[in-house]
Amino acid sequence: MVGRRHIAVKPKGVLSSLALAIFTLLILLPIAWVLVSSLKSGFEIVGHPWSLPASPQWVNYEHAWKEAGIGVAFFNSLTVTVSTLLILLPVGSMAAYVLARYTFRGRNLIFGTFLGGMMFPNFLVIVPLFFLMRSIHLLDTRTGLTLVYVAYSLSFTIFVMTGFFQTLPSELGEAAMMDGCGHAGTFWKVMLPLARPGLIVVGIFNAIGLWNEYSLALVLIPSKANWTLPIGIANVSSTQQYQSDWGALFAGLVIVMMPVLIVYWIFRDKIHETMLAGAVKG
Repeated sequence: MVGRRHIAVKPKGVLSSLALAIFTLLILLPIAWVLVSSLKSGFEIVGHPWSLPASPQWVNYEHAWKEAGIGVAFFNSLTVTVSTLLILLPVGSMAAYVLARYTFRGRNLIFGTFLGGMMFPNFLVIVPLFFLMRSIHLLDTRTGLTLVYVAYSLSFTIFVMTGFFQTLPSELGEAAMMDGCGHAGTFWKVMLPLARPGLIVVGIFNAIGLWNEYSLALVLIPSKANWTLPIGIANVSSTQQYQSDWGALFAGLVIVMMPVLIVYWIFRDKIHETMLAGAVKG
């Protein structure tokens, strides 16, 4: 006679699964509500906020893109973010590689100085920064905002990439040097490709932060033609209380969210692998 097998269910496992399910719903439900609201008319949003749209109002996206100026702000944010990453990632990686792999006098002081830059909030230097940018004629320009973003993101980039370079075997660099690679060749051909997972994660986190940055852009970009997306959305939000075009506001929010969600979806496996690798190494 074959006895019945009893599957033991651990209470901790059930509670963990339940907590993860609740956490997932707390993230997905607001996103879904914004998506649905972006296809409603203003009357439906106010009168029936939790219902599905009677007829999808795709014109909301046209109003947000053209009339509200979200289209111009979108391309400004895209230009500034991509330009910043193109400068930030190579410069930050080179500095992190030198600090991680070379021993020289003052190395700890330089690394500590970069770390100290992560502790200062923007509002402490925003006034002198405004006058500095005006004096060098970079105020109200995307070039000036890009350089400021590079400077503000450099500390985080160096901090993270230094940790990745320190985990790489030093024998690989020594072997490359023996094969005829110089210091620059060892970095570009051997070490940087090995640190690609860290580079991707740093790039994604910086891109999200730059895409959503508001305070610096608000002060350094006064003209509407150069506004970035956060300023554009704030302007749309302040004007909708008079125009009652809530559909365009929610459509603008979707336009802001979608690039971040798409980038995360594309690189989600790399992010998970990097996080797990960091946990195992730690």
